[in-house]
Amino acid sequence: MSDETTDQQEQATASAADTGANFTERYSEILGKVNATLDQVDWTQMGRLGKGLGVLVAVIVAQVLIKGVLDTINLLPVIPGLLELLGLVVVGTWSWHNLTTSDKRQAVVTKLQTLRQEYLG
Repeated sequence: MSDETTDQQEQATASAADTGANFTERYSEILGKVNATLDQVDWTQMGRLGKGLGVLVAVIVAQVLIKGVLDTINLLPVIPGLLELLGLVVVGTWSWHNLTTSDKRQAVVTKLQTLRQEYLG
C-alpha cells in the first residue's frame, strides 16, 4: 500500500512540475504577443482616446457611487420621507419667492426664454 501511495505522490509532483513549466512557457508566449501588439500601436493618437476613456470611466464610477448612496438612503426607513418633505419645502419656498406676483412670474418667464435662446439658439 505504501509503495502505491508513494508512486501516486511522485506522479502528482511530476505533473505539478510539468504544469508549472507549461504555465511559464505559456505566460512568456502571451507576454511576447502582448508586447508585439503594443509595439504596433500609434501612441500619438492615444492621448485623445485616453482622455475620452478616462472621462467615461470617471462618469461610470460616479454613477455607481451615487447609486450606492441612494440605495443606502432608501434602506433607512425615515430618510426617504424626510427627503420628500424637504423637496416639498424647497419647491414651496421657491414658488413663494418667484411666483406670487405677476412681475415675479414675468421675470421667471423672461429668464427661461433667455436661457432657452442661449442654449438652444
